[in-house]
Amino acid sequence: MSDLTLETSVAKVPEAAPRSPPASQIGLVGWLRTNLFSSWLNSAVTLLVAYLVIRWLIGFVEWGIVNAVWSVPNNQTQACRDLKGIGACWAVVTEKHRFILFGTYPYEEHWRPALCILLFVGLYVVSAMRRFWRKELALVWIAVLAAIGVLMWGGVLGLSYVPQERWGGLVITLILATFGLAFAFPLAILVALGRRSRLPAIKAICVLYVELIRGVPLISLLFMASVMFPLFLPEGMNIDKLLRAQIAIILFAGAYLAEVVRGGLQALSKGQYEAADALGLSYWKKTGLIILPQALRLVIPPLVNTFIGFFKDTSLVLIIGIFDLLTAGKTAIIEPAWQGFGVEVYLTVGAIYFVFCFAMSKYSQRLEAEFNRHRRR
Repeated sequence: MSDLTLETSVAKVPEAAPRSPPASQIGLVGWLRTNLFSSWLNSAVTLLVAYLVIRWLIGFVEWGIVNAVWSVPNNQTQACRDLKGIGACWAVVTEKHRFILFGTYPYEEHWRPALCILLFVGLYVVSAMRRFWRKELALVWIAVLAAIGVLMWGGVLGLSYVPQERWGGLVITLILATFGLAFAFPLAILVALGRRSRLPAIKAICVLYVELIRGVPLISLLFMASVMFPLFLPEGMNIDKLLRAQIAIILFAGAYLAEVVRGGLQALSKGQYEAADALGLSYWKKTGLIILPQALRLVIPPLVNTFIGFFKDTSLVLIIGIFDLLTAGKTAIIEPAWQGFGVEVYLTVGAIYFVFCFAMSKYSQRLEAEFNRHRRR
């Protein structure tokens, strides 16, 4: 009887409710204590850096907003010069923004390069959405790029013809980067596969191409494309310098991307190749359906890092006289009235580069997390 009573009393004891962690260890407070104030040295460094950042932000707000001049009448820059450095002269951007964005393109036709920029951005957005990753997307690319060519050159559909020498600004940067990477990426895949080929001739050609291109700077290739390439063309045949620069960028980017892709191919386990062979797939089906998708998934970060690098490297075309975004910004302040206000122009150009590069970086992080979600299970 006593044993039954003891068992009954034990059964009636309520289980202890799970205790939540202290508020000081979770949420924002917990993150701050763990990462920024975990020790006296870490706390001191955090406070010092916070002080410097806040002081810099206050100074930048005073210079860039509070004391800034946003516009001046008829290029009368005396109001900017009276600031003597205590405020920014954003009037130079207000007055020269068309030249920075569109170069020497005819003023009354600026709507055409502006529409091209919007088409480029729209193409990037559509291509980033996975629900549009179908065969039809290639047709969309062809149609949009053809429309951009018609808008920029003109000469059809009632549009006046504008020679390539008049192009410039942001639209040139987008053209070089988009066409360059769009053609360089398939080339890189073929070269990476060729370097792993069992055919000695194909492997030797791919190795020679990669090592030769990677052994010289992009500036050298641009000079060769601008000066030496026309010497190998038949007499009477000429290719404009924008296309020559585009070819140089494609070849340069293709060599670097090929090594990134080859790293992904080598990172795959041998079992993936053996499993594909066991299914009886042909080489191209095995590569396209099994090997390449996994290899490219592994190298998303270095691929995007290379994309970002080449997007910024398009500014090197200034050495062969092409007015890209950075060159247009530098040329905009050559006018004596605006000399001395280059900081504002360079900050504006840098902000444009940052927007595109940051968007690529964040998209790659999201894409990598989505593709590698199964690895965390």
